[in-house]
Amino acid sequence: MLLTSRQERILCKVVDDHLRTAQPVASRSIAADPVLDCGASTVRNELALLEEYGLLAHPHVSAGRVPTDAGHRYVVDRLLNSDQPLNPPRQRLELSLIRTELDESMRATTEMLSQVTNLLAVVSAPSMNSATIRHIEVLALQPQVVLVVIITSTGSVSKMLATFERAVDQGLVSWAGEYLNERLVGLALGARMIQQRLADPSLSASERAFLERFTPALGGLASEGEDALYVEGAARLFESAQILDTTNVNELIGLLERRVALLRILRSALGASGVYVRIGHENELPAMHSLAFVATGYGMARRRLGTVSLIGPVRMDYARAIATVREAAHELSRFVEDTYAEN
Repeated sequence: MLLTSRQERILCKVVDDHLRTAQPVASRSIAADPVLDCGASTVRNELALLEEYGLLAHPHVSAGRVPTDAGHRYVVDRLLNSDQPLNPPRQRLELSLIRTELDESMRATTEMLSQVTNLLAVVSAPSMNSATIRHIEVLALQPQVVLVVIITSTGSVSKMLATFERAVDQGLVSWAGEYLNERLVGLALGARMIQQRLADPSLSASERAFLERFTPALGGLASEGEDALYVEGAARLFESAQILDTTNVNELIGLLERRVALLRILRSALGASGVYVRIGHENELPAMHSLAFVATGYGMARRRLGTVSLIGPVRMDYARAIATVREAAHELSRFVEDTYAEN
């Protein structure tokens, strides 16, 4: 749909004022904009046309206009296609200070996203299927209790505890640590190669029996990591009164409870190029029909590992949301690049 410059100005004015006040926007407040340089009758005529195009709605006969999902989409498309830089977030995302485990970085990113925008922030962790084994530690905690710690290239840590019927020889524990690191470091998680590497006919019966106790820990890593989600800001979103309708609140709570559905939405964003925006009924999931979703992927140059996303009301500041997820994704990508480069 092609609008005139005046119609675009009026539509953006309605979107901005509705975002600021949460109320229908009257024609007289639009006509007061000196940039338009036209009378109230012209503004009313343009508003009627925009409503006819499906970009604005008229909730009550005497009230002003509110943007529809299509109206928000028109403005968002202008933002995404514009060469002009978006306004940066009011609060900078200082992820450069976080250079520890990936889990901490994810949590910090989610918390900062929510603080900056007052929206619900959701960050998905890199799929464990994309990670490799960095280091394995085998420790005897007690004579009969052995701990295996597995560290991946994404910084994730998995552990498994095994209790034996009799005391375990310390020499066997030391051998197992060296053997597992020699055979498995660098292999992708979930790969059949792990099982093949451990099926070594040259091992003695005691060595093979010892390793078999920890095989489930290695095989289960990939499935554990696929569902890693970090969510922050639900309470902040409700407290800021950005979602007022009870139905919308229930839909958002229901979405957070349905982890599989939320993961499906994030996977859709992961496959898109650039910033992925879905407004209201553009979302396939009925629970998202009153909400908006802004997301983008992060990772390495040729491999996306996860998504940074914001969920909130359709009446959100899309310019700030888009700029914020872009910056967060950029910082996380830098962190992940550094993490992988070390391996």
